[in-house]
Amino acid sequence: MTRPSPVRYALPATAKRLHLIGMPGAGKTTLGRALAVAYGLPFLDLDEEIVQREQRSVSEIFAQEGEEYFRQREADTLRDVVATYPRLVLATGGGTPCFHHNLEVLLTTGLTLYLAVPVEELVRRLQAVAASRPLLAALPDAAGLETRLRETLAARQGFYDSAPICCAAPTCSLEAVQQLIARYFTTA
Repeated sequence: MTRPSPVRYALPATAKRLHLIGMPGAGKTTLGRALAVAYGLPFLDLDEEIVQREQRSVSEIFAQEGEEYFRQREADTLRDVVATYPRLVLATGGGTPCFHHNLEVLLTTGLTLYLAVPVEELVRRLQAVAASRPLLAALPDAAGLETRLRETLAARQGFYDSAPICCAAPTCSLEAVQQLIARYFTTA
């Protein structure tokens, strides 16, 4: 017996870019790579692009220059990326939409998707790697990580909720997100 082929969703030509936003650990990079393959688009991770341009890690940038410097580089890089790539899937950093009018850039240059992952799941995903993330590195334990994530989410929620598409699940599968995108374009 042959297995049915997976449902393929075409991205409408009007969708020039897909921007993924959400908390650290939400799966923006992983899902973004899968969406790029599925839609035949280039993929960029904004943090990785900043690292490449700066020739140092995000942690090093934070330690040497501070968060404000990083946020300005993030804003500059975002604007360069959308000016350079007419079509792409972009995974943003967790704080990207919250600074320097970046949310406006995201909303006006592509379709923005918010990956809303419960804090408990974020803690599970980030616990082992928190030390490598500048805004989470100094936290003593899982309880501290959870508190910080809840506070951060509360501060960012209004920005995230501006996205026209939200995948509110512990794990947003490729197919689930493709269905949300297809539904968005058939009802928009």
